[in-house]
Amino acid sequence: MIRLIPFLLLPLQFVFAIPAAGFDSPAPVALKMINHYCVDCHSGTDPSAQLNLESLLSGALVDKQATWEKVIKKLKAGQMPPPDADQPEEVTIAEVLKSLEQPLDRHAEQNPNPGYTETFRRLTRTEYHNVIRDLLSIDVDVDSFLPADEVSHGFDNITVGELSPTLLNRYISAAQKISQLAVGRPSNSPGGKTYRLRPDITQEQRMDGLPVGTRGGMLISHTFLQDGEYEIRIRLTRDRNEHVEGLSKPHDLELQLDRELLKTFTVRPPNRKAKEQDDYSSPSHENVDQHLVKRINVTAGPHDIGVTFLKESSSLLESYRQPLNVHYNMYRHPRLGPAIYQVSITGPYSAEAGGESPSRNRIFIPRPADCNEEETYAEEIIKNLLRKAIRRPITEADLKNPLTIFRQHNEQAGFEAGIEMALSSILVHPEFLFRIEEVPDDVEAGTSYRVSDVELASRLSFFLWSSLPDEELLELAETGQLSHPDVLSKQVTRMLADPRSSALVDNFAGQWLHLRNLESITPDGRLYPDFDDNLRQAFRQETELFFESILREDRSVLELLKSDYTYLNERLAKHYGIPHVFGTHFRKVSLGENPQRGGLLRHGSILTVTSYATRTSPVIRGKWILENILGTPPPPPPANIPALEDNTVSASLPIRERLAQHRADAACASCHNLIDPPGFSLENFDATGRWRDLELDHPVDAEGGLPDGRQFTGANGLETGILDRPEVFVETLIEKLMTYSLGRGVEYYDSPAIRKIVHKARDDDYRFSSLIQGIVNSTPFQMRMAQ
Repeated sequence: MIRLIPFLLLPLQFVFAIPAAGFDSPAPVALKMINHYCVDCHSGTDPSAQLNLESLLSGALVDKQATWEKVIKKLKAGQMPPPDADQPEEVTIAEVLKSLEQPLDRHAEQNPNPGYTETFRRLTRTEYHNVIRDLLSIDVDVDSFLPADEVSHGFDNITVGELSPTLLNRYISAAQKISQLAVGRPSNSPGGKTYRLRPDITQEQRMDGLPVGTRGGMLISHTFLQDGEYEIRIRLTRDRNEHVEGLSKPHDLELQLDRELLKTFTVRPPNRKAKEQDDYSSPSHENVDQHLVKRINVTAGPHDIGVTFLKESSSLLESYRQPLNVHYNMYRHPRLGPAIYQVSITGPYSAEAGGESPSRNRIFIPRPADCNEEETYAEEIIKNLLRKAIRRPITEADLKNPLTIFRQHNEQAGFEAGIEMALSSILVHPEFLFRIEEVPDDVEAGTSYRVSDVELASRLSFFLWSSLPDEELLELAETGQLSHPDVLSKQVTRMLADPRSSALVDNFAGQWLHLRNLESITPDGRLYPDFDDNLRQAFRQETELFFESILREDRSVLELLKSDYTYLNERLAKHYGIPHVFGTHFRKVSLGENPQRGGLLRHGSILTVTSYATRTSPVIRGKWILENILGTPPPPPPANIPALEDNTVSASLPIRERLAQHRADAACASCHNLIDPPGFSLENFDATGRWRDLELDHPVDAEGGLPDGRQFTGANGLETGILDRPEVFVETLIEKLMTYSLGRGVEYYDSPAIRKIVHKARDDDYRFSSLIQGIVNSTPFQMRMAQ
């Protein structure tokens, strides 16, 4: 393997050319409109946007496909001709688009160009986590093993073609730790892991997964290495003076294992006169939680550890009088009672060898009747693991290295040690860490070809599950049946119904909608004192549940933008001002005539990640809409133009007046006249997504617009304006899904395939499954260009 590393480190480059086919020049209707409305600006020695249409009109469309695809996109979005210029009729634009698209689409059918995907694509951190889960039935904290992946084109699975020596070492270390955890072989000394809550989490209400009648704490899913005795130690949250805040009277604290009570502790308030550090009946702040320790016997495998306080009855009057929902360890938000800071699990002590666990059952398959020798049994185990790990049929050559490693360690430390080390070698196998697509020997460079069924299986499973193919998918691929259209369609339907398709929510939507950014967002506590981690997590869960409902119920993706329902718990409902929602669990809530909530553009998650810590940002919100909803990202700002500083204008002015400088400067106005109007239409939502009618004692001005020149007021007008051209949003969503599924940016030669998906989806009311089926059956997904 080491000899392969220099090769893996090489950057992979690819250059191709589309063969000119002499396809139709623009149709007369297109020539007429372009000459009348466009050529005046887009001609001469210094054409607008450096686009000279005169040179395009006489040649074949396919000779300048990249440029014509840009023209098509601008026409569809209504950005050209500019809103302040003479406008052709809608029917004329439709005819022009048809006359431009049809020749390009016919050429694409006859000359498929699927583009080039990298030969080597390393598993992302999310994919690595899911693959380990599905291969070994263990849930590992991958964030502690591997660094975050670099983001490109909005996703982290694009620039994954290389493996640096530092990252290789991290993979080797992770493989050793994971294989020991999976096999459950005893270690030389007890290990440990600490779970810590965020400091800005409020612990005054019941936490999800913990019993009714409790408050705060945490529920931990921990994988125990093997049967044995483990120590659990609990530490309470302290303020900046190292005092346990809110501890004015005794509180009962429960420790649970798999929802069963193990022990109830009593936490007593500190006594200023206490001197003895072990006098728990009269504790000081230093030792008030030193007795929160329990040793328990646990079987190997995953278990849930619950730590929570018993909740005391609340006074309705006092609860009503509380000005804020938040109570966390900051001087502005004093806690009402003590809270959990961290839980540490150490062990095993006096471990027992063997034992049952989901990972051991996955590894140590039933011994075949004819396997009398240990090495024969080990070979069956390794064959089973290796085939799943490298996602293809295995050969005798594949088995040589892991079997050699097994024999060496079997002689030195025993059978399970040999299996553990063989598994560790599998987890650093190049075809485990990388998805590899090699060009067949009989395919000439510069030509396109269909990927094999085995490669198609991996493309499909990593698209829909962010994980490896399961047994059914592998068997169909190995027998050459997967690429049959009917079989492939049924597999897509099956895989979308599988719980593992939640990866489309966590991984795809989490990146497309910037939900991952929520973890790093903390609005200014002085301006938004009602924000805590409970609200942050509620924001994300609302959007994830909403997106998942569209996926699971196979609804129209247009409902993502406008709907009469959402998902709320009590904390989020209070923030939104929606009554009659109680408890910590999320549920589907019908909004009725409520005009303030609905689709994605009204979700607190998106409104918060597109704001600054101190105020809203119409610029960030507008840019987010152009990029992620309309698919027409603005160009980057010129390098010589400084950023607008907030302190250059009065902070007492509404945001529209404070940002007027953008449009006053001619160098800025050309872009900000496109970016700002969509963002301004969301000004009724503050920087944490809460509705407001006033901004700095001034009525909120939510007058906005779209790049096509349409003007409106508020979020409702924005949603209606976008849905007036539904194909623009659907095409953008398909581009995002295709980027995510292919692991590369969408290029101009992908446009015919995208249009084909849009047309078919339109006949099915743009249901989510029709988009997925269209992508899976598309040329870019099923084919590849030879380097």
